[in-house]
Amino acid sequence: MQSASEQSEQPEHAYPDHWEADVVLRDGGTARIRPITAADAERLVSFYEQVSDESKYYRFFAPYPRLSAKDVHRFTHHDFVDRVGLAATVGGEFIATVRYDRINAQGRPASAPADEAEVAFLVQDAHQGRGVASALLEHIAAVARERGIRRFVAEVLPANTKMIKVFTDAGYTQKRSFEDGSVRLHLDLEPTDRSLAVQRAREQRAEARSVQRLLAPGSVAVIGVGRAPGGVGRTVLRNLLDAGYTGRVHAVNSALGEGRHELEGVPAFRSVAGIGEAVDLAVVAVPAERVPEAVADCGEHGVRGLVVLSAGYAESGAEGRERQRALVRQARSYGMRIIGPNAFGIINTAESVRLNASLAPQMPAAGRIGLFTQSGAIGIALLAGLHRRGAGLSSFLSAGNRADVSGNDLLQHWYDDPATDVVLLYLESIGNPRKFTRLARRTAAVKPVVVVKGARHSGSAPPGHRVPVTRIPHATVSALLRQAGVIRVDTVTELVDAGILLADQPLPAGPRVAILGNSESLGLLTYDACLTEGLRPLRPLDLTTAATPADFRGALAAALADDACDAVVVTAIPWVGENGATESGDGEVLAAALRSAVATAPGPAKPVVVVHVEMGALADALAEATRTRPPGRTTQTVREPEAKPASAPGSTPVSAPPPVSAPPPVSASPSVSAPLAPPAPATHAEGEPREPGGPGEQGGPGEPGEPGEPFTGGAIPAYPAAERAVRALAESVRYAQWRRQAAADPGRVPEFDTIDENGAAALIERALGQEGADTRGVTLGVEDTLGLLGRYGIDVLPTLPAPTPDEAVRAAARLGFPVALKTTAPHLRHRPDLGGVRLDLATEQQLRTAYAELTETLGKPEELQPVVQAMVPRGVDTVVRSAIDPAVGAVLSFGLAGAASELLGDMSHRLVPATDRDAAELVRSIRTAPLLFGWRGSAPVDTPALEELLLRVSRLVDDHPEVVAISLEPVVVAPRGLSVLGATVRLAPPPPRTDLGPRRLPSY
Repeated sequence: MQSASEQSEQPEHAYPDHWEADVVLRDGGTARIRPITAADAERLVSFYEQVSDESKYYRFFAPYPRLSAKDVHRFTHHDFVDRVGLAATVGGEFIATVRYDRINAQGRPASAPADEAEVAFLVQDAHQGRGVASALLEHIAAVARERGIRRFVAEVLPANTKMIKVFTDAGYTQKRSFEDGSVRLHLDLEPTDRSLAVQRAREQRAEARSVQRLLAPGSVAVIGVGRAPGGVGRTVLRNLLDAGYTGRVHAVNSALGEGRHELEGVPAFRSVAGIGEAVDLAVVAVPAERVPEAVADCGEHGVRGLVVLSAGYAESGAEGRERQRALVRQARSYGMRIIGPNAFGIINTAESVRLNASLAPQMPAAGRIGLFTQSGAIGIALLAGLHRRGAGLSSFLSAGNRADVSGNDLLQHWYDDPATDVVLLYLESIGNPRKFTRLARRTAAVKPVVVVKGARHSGSAPPGHRVPVTRIPHATVSALLRQAGVIRVDTVTELVDAGILLADQPLPAGPRVAILGNSESLGLLTYDACLTEGLRPLRPLDLTTAATPADFRGALAAALADDACDAVVVTAIPWVGENGATESGDGEVLAAALRSAVATAPGPAKPVVVVHVEMGALADALAEATRTRPPGRTTQTVREPEAKPASAPGSTPVSAPPPVSAPPPVSASPSVSAPLAPPAPATHAEGEPREPGGPGEQGGPGEPGEPGEPFTGGAIPAYPAAERAVRALAESVRYAQWRRQAAADPGRVPEFDTIDENGAAALIERALGQEGADTRGVTLGVEDTLGLLGRYGIDVLPTLPAPTPDEAVRAAARLGFPVALKTTAPHLRHRPDLGGVRLDLATEQQLRTAYAELTETLGKPEELQPVVQAMVPRGVDTVVRSAIDPAVGAVLSFGLAGAASELLGDMSHRLVPATDRDAAELVRSIRTAPLLFGWRGSAPVDTPALEELLLRVSRLVDDHPEVVAISLEPVVVAPRGLSVLGATVRLAPPPPRTDLGPRRLPSY
């Protein structure tokens, strides 16, 4: 160990403020992690005095009742390179510390290039078991890696099992030995798949727990309850009471009169301090200038979380933004999480909680939908729309400016929440897009996630939201979300439409849709809508206008028993009596008949939707069935078809058949339930259910649903338009197919033997470190471009400059005839339509003639910058690109070169790193993909070679975040092999990655 004098001789380094971080602990509370400095001497002494003698013994291997002045100096003076100390703090006071000291092979203090360090922890007894040491280990390991340390060594007493478990559970590669009465642990700090999985699992549990603490508090205090009726605080208090909240409720008003001890019949106090018992959740409804006082009162008396309804923050301008930052910093200093500010509130419909800490005047019905919004107004509309359609909620949160708790936190909670089957999100911004995509993909693998994105065309973040702004088109963002399994809709109406279907109906086994009803015209409209959405409708069954509810029941039962369909759309128009008036009461009777047919249907469950025209009673009756059905999760199973022929190249996941005219409807006697007419040959065989517990299933709380059970939910969603019903059904079909594919083949990121990662890193470092290099980034020259790509097995066909006709001839002689002559001027690059390319020049004379034509037509050689390139086998010209977007990260793109991609935008996109499945989908998901697979008798091209190229580009960008843009154009894909004819690479200092490194909350 170094002495104080030895340490003082070490050079001082600037305080590393980027090491500061707020983290969520295992119990859902928060702590701040920061470097320890010389100013922390008193905090360190106070912290040590609160540690038990046993914990001190475990730390120092001997009784150590107090720290000497020399100890305090050593533990608070660091150079932030060879000696680093971090502290976890709550309320400004230390609750845990960790430090490392760099050592050499003999265990003596050392400096770089020594890459090993001794590490030691100390956690206050009152905070042990909260996951503090695990969080500190993640952060000190990241600091060590940044400073060139690759291994930690720790000496632990055998009895200190908690500390040994912290090390062994971290997921790092480790070795353990027993020496001199202690356990000696060696940890390799290089992240592994297991260490990353451990980190993310801990993150999920902690963040889910933090949301659960907000949604299920044992007691609530409403701060800012007016003495007279009215006002926000009084409204929230009234809503809490009307909802039947099961916990304790307190009212707080700092101006409460002497002798007054109740408001709205609940105990009232002037401050949280006066309550005299623990408060889990505080709802803050005071003016913004008084919020800091209320937060301090809450923090000092153990409140766990805040719902800040107060406005006047980032949505109001620069002063409000600073006020919002201060609010977050203040709340986190006490270990509290915040919903808001400018929030609408939270709701939990669980019978054991019944929390309505919001401005919503009516408690929603209990149900299986989790709803998150960033807008109070949209929240009100969605609550009303879902109630009107008979849909119930498990929980609701409207986050306002979402300065802290966000949609990502709710995804962490809903992922394994047994009360939630479907997740609905209204988002105006995404603060951490990479994390959102990761969490959405994981959640979508077990339950549907439906998203509507507001402010998608504004090009800027909504007021109050501090987020990166994307530079890529909205359609690209949508494609990337769908890649993650997210159901992407455009309006809040579509959000409700999809939500009620997914919450109440099983997932379809395929795209085949049976249509039946009492209106031929409505059936044909439904048929057309199915074709538009890429479904495969069967011929509509017309029951005629004389059909009775019994006829509907029989026809629906036959359709549900028919192996030729995967879903059923029932269309209904009002019955008209002899006097021309519509019959009353038939809506309720028809609803009962349809529910009966579904409940008694044999075999695997199929989704059923109803399209009605002016039949409010039918919709109301179906909605009422939703409100009154017994609680519990409906069986929702993803069925895998028995046999499925390989998709034709270029097909999309749900492909429409070739355009056909609407078939004649099949008529049925109004008094006899006719079976569906034989359909056209189906592309999907009848599905078999998955094994219980397999991927892609949804079951009851805590257990999977039994595949193949009859559907007993009794709730059939009704829609006033065929287009809306079919659109919701199509989203369900696409989502079910995504889940089947993800479960069967999630894809993998392949390894390539011909990659020189270290060589590429050295080239990148040299290029960015050149004297005079632009700090904003550099575009590599031809030689460096070929060198960097070549290190990843991407060969670019060389080009030779041809400033004169003679130079062009000499270049052709070196390359060998035939050759191509091309201009490389920026305004002519990749523009063969302008005549800047001459191909198949087989002789010197042809080359000279072509050179003369180019210069006479387009300009002087110095303007055209002509080059000569060898000819390659004929094929299809394509383009491969990758770019880093500040909002979504690295994106890999593919399309055909020329008008298809540039004019029509026919490009496909996937997030990096791409898997082999992603690469295959990239090639097949563009509209012009048939050109690659033998369209109209042409030879199919070498798509495996193309997919490998895409994977190599993805790997290069993923390995080296300094590579901010790559463009390979054109890439000529021939029947055998491919040729990259042009390439540009741009480097820049790597942008910050919010999805890597130790877990942390967004910084303020």
